[in-house]
Amino acid sequence: MAIIKAAAFVAITFIFLNLTGYCYGDLQFGFYKGKCQTSDVEDIVRKAVLAKFIRDNTITPALIRMQFHDCFVTGCDASILLDGSNTEKTAPPNLSVRGYDVIDAAKAAVEKVCPGVVSCADIIVMATRDVISFSGGNRYSVQTGRRDGTVSFAQNTTILPSPSTSVSRAIKDFGDKGLNSTDMIYLLGGHTIGVTHCSFVKDRLYNFKNTGKPDPSMDFALLTSLRRTCPQTSTVDRTINLDQNPFSSSVVDKSFYSQIMFGRGVLQIDQQLAIDNLSKWTVAAIARSSDFTTKFGQAMVKLGATQVLTGTQGEIRTSCRAVNAPTTLASLFN
Repeated sequence: MAIIKAAAFVAITFIFLNLTGYCYGDLQFGFYKGKCQTSDVEDIVRKAVLAKFIRDNTITPALIRMQFHDCFVTGCDASILLDGSNTEKTAPPNLSVRGYDVIDAAKAAVEKVCPGVVSCADIIVMATRDVISFSGGNRYSVQTGRRDGTVSFAQNTTILPSPSTSVSRAIKDFGDKGLNSTDMIYLLGGHTIGVTHCSFVKDRLYNFKNTGKPDPSMDFALLTSLRRTCPQTSTVDRTINLDQNPFSSSVVDKSFYSQIMFGRGVLQIDQQLAIDNLSKWTVAAIARSSDFTTKFGQAMVKLGATQVLTGTQGEIRTSCRAVNAPTTLASLFN
């Protein structure tokens, strides 16, 4: 298993966006140029991801979530991909994370032409950028050069923000990762696409903060609609669009911000963004803006630079699901 191998190996979360010159650490734009002969690594990943997207466009919010859950925990090191009995993948917040097959497909495509060169951590970031562009967002440039981590522990996921976290706590948690409050508000704009489940909102519908009443900040029409979808005694955990604009729920755009300003935020943290003095003015500005997809791309690039491994740190995994077997002197002669 990944965790056991890791212990043996080591001691022991558009148009192209022009970010040239705006680098994070040792990450670079075009890091793989010339490293795979004439092959274009980013194009290989894009084609593999597009093949999956054509069959299932819900992969967009899945990969946005995967990148966030990977980078926010121990940095963007692909630790979320590792299999094992106690890895991040097995933790409650990650049980509904999906898209691993997409990363596997992209990794396999790259390995065919360029074995042992492209990290799984970079593939997550490239693949997420690609699906965002397929779903209406701008195709922003991503920096690459990450290496893959060799450890993954379920207990590390406890720092992931919950749907009921406060704005002030979210600002602190994001700040601990080097992301400011504006970054946080844009990154939560990832809820412009995708779904959540009734189990995450039932308290807002029936017993908000143990009052026996619904959350007073929720629009009454939305409350009525969600109660039909999520009956109090139902045992079926149905899905709900995070962006309640029916014409925009599968498109990466700024609609989410307009919805939460009208009390139509589904998750508690989403609705609080439009109410809390620490965030509501930024939310209103984004709702009026014309550059959400550009700024969202910039925030994703900044997220992708969180606690990265570069240079001689980590490794380049052969399989994204397991760390490489340690090389020993004996194994070189067997």
